[in-house]
Amino acid sequence: MGRIAVKRVYEPAARGDGARFLVDRMWPRGVKKEALQAVWLKDAAPSTALRKWFGHDPARWDGFCKRYFAELDANPEAWRPIGDALKRGNVTLLYAARDTERNNAIELKAYLTTKIA
Repeated sequence: MGRIAVKRVYEPAARGDGARFLVDRMWPRGVKKEALQAVWLKDAAPSTALRKWFGHDPARWDGFCKRYFAELDANPEAWRPIGDALKRGNVTLLYAARDTERNNAIELKAYLTTKIA
């Protein structure tokens, strides 16, 4: 079993990244699809309604996490490709948010760690 890493999409790909997955609902600004070298899993990202509700407000972070986990529980097919890739090696979750401490990729990693462990 591989490990899960989290990176901003603007960081260059590295040899140890393994399978790379973009886990944002919207395509990141300024990034060409050919250059990203990743599979885009839109449905593994928070819903548009949840993303707008959160609005990157730190006061809503705990509520965001609970709601996001509920969305992931309701749609395991959305994140299953990540779990499958993890069985074969390392996985890197890519996100575009500026906040490197509170973003969906970090929470998706936490979620997957509990589901797949």
